[in-house]
Amino acid sequence: MPTMADVARSAGVSVATVSHVLNDTRPVLPHTRQAVLDAIDELGYTPNTLARSLVTSRTRSIGLAVSAISNPYFTEILQGVEASALEHGYSLLIADPHDDPEHERKVVQLLHERRVDGMIVAPSADPRALVAYLGRHDVPTVFLDRLLDFPEDGVARFDQVCADSAEPTAELVTHLAGLGHRRIALVAGRPGLSTTRERITGYRDGLAAAGLPYDERLVVHGDSEGAGAERATAALLSLAAPPTGLVTANNAMTIGALRALRERGLSVPDDIALCCFDDFAWADLFAPRLTAIAQPSKELGAQAVRLLLDRLAAPDRPARTVRLACAFVHRTSCGCPAEPEHPTQPQQSEKGTVS
Repeated sequence: MPTMADVARSAGVSVATVSHVLNDTRPVLPHTRQAVLDAIDELGYTPNTLARSLVTSRTRSIGLAVSAISNPYFTEILQGVEASALEHGYSLLIADPHDDPEHERKVVQLLHERRVDGMIVAPSADPRALVAYLGRHDVPTVFLDRLLDFPEDGVARFDQVCADSAEPTAELVTHLAGLGHRRIALVAGRPGLSTTRERITGYRDGLAAAGLPYDERLVVHGDSEGAGAERATAALLSLAAPPTGLVTANNAMTIGALRALRERGLSVPDDIALCCFDDFAWADLFAPRLTAIAQPSKELGAQAVRLLLDRLAAPDRPARTVRLACAFVHRTSCGCPAEPEHPTQPQQSEKGTVS
């Protein structure tokens, strides 16, 4: 197996110069750097990652703490994180906090103890212990998907990235209202999550835009998972005046809602129209095909990595929050006739801090 000394002899430089090229510990002339890189390629030299971390105090690794990794939405986020991390020469250590605040703090501590260079975390509904730990140990961190509120002069401020939630949810509601629905219900996610709050806000905004009153009985919580959404949808269907239109606030809850409708022998969209937040691979295989909001999940993961690498390069830079736009995917579960899909192209916006 070739050594660093072999690379140095082949490139006609010192071992120290090879080390500087590998670890970016000192500027090296471009032609010298290229000679070293060519020698590495020719010899098939593999750097010793452990030795490099001792020199640079970096492990070239990122800790990723995301719950419900089996959910297709988070699976695609993971793919975006992994691809971007690999592109920049970083590896991933992955943990599932199970949306439990105490377990969340423990797994983040374990990742930190593995000396990851930074973290990407989708926080739970009660992230106080998590934020306290990250702030106390000054861990470079990007919060993903679920935003946290920090004071303007916050001692602990972190970069964040998420998709828009309120406006796309409002778009689903106004679409159903435009089809004549006057009792439109929402199966919302787990209380305490920013995504849940924002989608409820969007739901209310959509009702207001359509001139419809808000009825708190038409908002139920499915706790962001299938079984909870099945129970919540059953409760909606038991109302004296059940909804004729339904919006589900994530893909897992869409499946739960469909189970509840099937148990009642109800047909979509003949008996009840359905629109959902989160598109997924088999959404167009249902009969009818699901009208949905598609989140740019892979780009969310890639953007989280970019924010983290920017933070590692400039630890004192102002905290940033990046929001990516979603796409409305028009299919037939809403009651519209079939037509070609023309999703809008996601865009991103950025601001300095979360207000």
